[in-house]
Amino acid sequence: MSMASFTSVAAGLGFLAVILGAFGAHGLRARLDPAALDIWRTAVLYHLVHAAVLLGVALAGERLRAARVACWLFCVGVLVFSGTLYLLALGGPRWLGAVTPVGGVAFLGGWAALIAGIRPAAR
Repeated sequence: MSMASFTSVAAGLGFLAVILGAFGAHGLRARLDPAALDIWRTAVLYHLVHAAVLLGVALAGERLRAARVACWLFCVGVLVFSGTLYLLALGGPRWLGAVTPVGGVAFLGGWAALIAGIRPAAR
């Protein structure tokens, strides 16, 4: 996938995060208990933060050695980490809680790829 495609994915993920955040705040407040709403908020927070980071990495492009790897890992992280939390908050099967950390590891892998791939400034 090209860095321009990752830019589009990041924009779409950011848009979706805002919609899901508003839905949680306004549409689910009366339907979910406080613990489930807290899970929803955590999902939205990680979703939105990593959409913004994905955008930054995609815009930095090839200046970062591991940009593509980081982008893929952030996408997987949003899908798995936030996705399973959204489902859990809505009453999904409890076994999803065992899958959620896989998304967290993907987030960590994306950050580690960025750390490992940072190029020193040219002199």
